[in-house]
Amino acid sequence: MINYFDVAIIVRDEMIQIMGISRGYQPLSFSQNRNHLLQFLPSSQDELPVRSMQDSFEDAIIPLSTDFDLQDKYITYLGYIRLGRIMEDMDFFAVWCAFKYLFNPKQPENEPTPYVIVTALVDEIQFTRVTPKPNKDLRISGKVTWSGKTSIEVTVWLEQNIEGFWQRITYAIFILVCRNSTNTGPAFVNKLVPKDERETEIYQRSQARVLRRKSVKIDHLINKQPTFDEQTLIHDLFIRTIDTTNPLLGRRILPPNCIWLEETTMVTNIFCHPEDRNFYNKIFGGFLMRQALELGWLTAYYHSKHRPLLRYISDISFKQPVNVGSLLRLNGQVVFTEQNFIQVVVHAEVYDPITSKTINTNSFHYTFQANNVVANVMPYSYHEAMMYIDGKRHFQQAIHNSD
Repeated sequence: MINYFDVAIIVRDEMIQIMGISRGYQPLSFSQNRNHLLQFLPSSQDELPVRSMQDSFEDAIIPLSTDFDLQDKYITYLGYIRLGRIMEDMDFFAVWCAFKYLFNPKQPENEPTPYVIVTALVDEIQFTRVTPKPNKDLRISGKVTWSGKTSIEVTVWLEQNIEGFWQRITYAIFILVCRNSTNTGPAFVNKLVPKDERETEIYQRSQARVLRRKSVKIDHLINKQPTFDEQTLIHDLFIRTIDTTNPLLGRRILPPNCIWLEETTMVTNIFCHPEDRNFYNKIFGGFLMRQALELGWLTAYYHSKHRPLLRYISDISFKQPVNVGSLLRLNGQVVFTEQNFIQVVVHAEVYDPITSKTINTNSFHYTFQANNVVANVMPYSYHEAMMYIDGKRHFQQAIHNSD
């Protein structure tokens, strides 16, 4: 086991070398001098040797107990750990495990890697009730737990040494997509073959998640109308907001202990500097995850009036890359509440101030828990009702997976 920040420095330096890219930011330079690497990619998955989970395993220590400068980067104003910073580390570590997993005999030793790896989504992130301390060492570990033809799943764990014992804080499941050397098309990856009963069990759970994601996509509200029970709920919510003294006027009223869903929005704008880029001159996914999580937490904090705890991240999707120089707009909104739970969605958009056009690039779904019963959110329009139903679905998934 090694110091994580030694690993981070070594890995970044090594990645620059193995990918054959130059140090320093050079606009539009990534694809230059990488076209010839296309010839080293396999034409089918069968050309690659099979791999095991252990081939990709890596772990490292984040030395918070001894590195005081590091503590300043991780600590919150209340003396806790910034979970957004943790998510950024875990995303970087997942990519490192993925590169360790890939083995391509067609690649000459003196040539850069013909692979590009990007984060497609984060399937689920569960948090235990262990409260991480800013002055205790963290242990991060991960390995590939499933592979398709051009994508792989990496599970990353985070633990903290509390009173001499490593206690689990969270784990995250990353789905990474492998692209060719110029990032213009997919690239085949090694097949993963479980070596024992334990690995077989892990692999089967991963396959079940693949099927669940396909099912969720088919049943999404964009593709299929709400269920009968959901339509009944929408109607009940609507009736609760009608002025019964004169319903023909169409006047809408807010029930007690409720707030209109549209009034829970928080927005932040970020100019994307080269400092936050990945190796492909796009904004690093971990940076987006950190910014979105911190806005999501603020949105829940503002709504509950108390410091909320992050319990679950049910879905993070990376739909479009974010270019360096983009104006990134993050929109956080409470979309569902139940007792002391708050479901927040954060949408990331790239905004062009000249054309006034926006492109949705990412969506983040968070489940927070407050120490008090919070005000219920009430949709006003049908569009908001769909947001409410989608939030309810994510909340139910979080509760189900946490049981």
